[in-house]
Amino acid sequence: MELNTRSELAASRMPRAIWILGCVSMLMDVSSEMIQSLLPLFMVGALGASVLTVGVIEGMAEATALIVKVFSGVLSDYLGKRKRLAVIGYALGAFTKPVFAIAPTAGVVLAARLVDRVGKGIRGAPRDALIADVTPADLRGSAFGLRQALDTVGAFAGPLLGAGLMLVWANDYRAVFWLAIVPGLLSVALLAFGVREPDGAVEGPRSNPIARANLARMPRAYWSVVAIAAVFTLARFSQAFLVLRAQQVGIAVALVPLVMVAMNVVYAGSAYPFGWLADRVHHAKLLKGGLVVLVASDLVLAHAAGWGSVLAGVVLWGVHMGMTQGLFAAMVAGAAPADLRGTAFGIFNLVSGIAVLAASVVAGLLWTRLGPAFTFYAGAAFAVAALAALAARRPAPAMVE
Repeated sequence: MELNTRSELAASRMPRAIWILGCVSMLMDVSSEMIQSLLPLFMVGALGASVLTVGVIEGMAEATALIVKVFSGVLSDYLGKRKRLAVIGYALGAFTKPVFAIAPTAGVVLAARLVDRVGKGIRGAPRDALIADVTPADLRGSAFGLRQALDTVGAFAGPLLGAGLMLVWANDYRAVFWLAIVPGLLSVALLAFGVREPDGAVEGPRSNPIARANLARMPRAYWSVVAIAAVFTLARFSQAFLVLRAQQVGIAVALVPLVMVAMNVVYAGSAYPFGWLADRVHHAKLLKGGLVVLVASDLVLAHAAGWGSVLAGVVLWGVHMGMTQGLFAAMVAGAAPADLRGTAFGIFNLVSGIAVLAASVVAGLLWTRLGPAFTFYAGAAFAVAALAALAARRPAPAMVE
């Protein structure tokens, strides 16, 4: 009861802009996940792409988003403006949605995914830096957790809506993709008219954020967070493989998106409580716990034979996401200088992007050549390696705030 009361008090102190930014993320995720939850099946079933191709496309798409965040983060620091770049990024994401509906080949899907993820990359680092700018330091874990929770509501509402429309429209992928543009446009309008950027959030004379002198101002604690996140990300490949695993064990195509619904319900429900906890406990404990849960998820999915085991695996996956995603954002925000937060988030995501590309390509190769179980065994092995490295190292200051 005391925990709930404190959590509710933190939520009541949350700046209005955080709630709005959370709703913006939620609407865009509804739009994106209506497509993403069906896209692996669309590529394999309707376009004839291989599972390896799916892995390469997903890895390239997500890596593109994370790499672009470097440039948008640097630009937001240099200009001292975050919101304008975020609006451009959300708009680009919204207007790529119809391309999926008309895509005749996997190559067109790849192009659309890359442009869509460029939009995500443009908005990501400025938005995260804006959250840090408007939130008191003692609420950052809660703020990032709250935004992630609202974002994830969209991540499960999108697949749920997609599954319902697939049942009603007799597995018409393209019709679902056309409808996905509506929540995307709503998210752009809400951000443009609902959020006011604080004056003077990025103070001081403007200089090149990636000049040697500025990079030297990044403390050791920040680079430690970046290194830990890179190893952690190697253990977590694209969620497209969760969808493919569900289909591979015999779940009906129209019901497969419910796998992502289950995962994201758990993720949404756990993100804010774990974000609140990140403001109060040793960060390394949460990271270790998240890795243990990820290992358990991978092992369950490796041995999955039906609905029950797939559901158990994706629920554990959702818990590990809730434990770690907001935590990493809060760690970056706390370790980086205020006028370099955009750049800090950008570099952090560049390194993570390289790791997720490598992880997704390896996962696709293992699936194709050795079978689905080996994909998840490899994820568990990387997670164990990351856990061992984290247990053996001396905690950096940013991890004990």
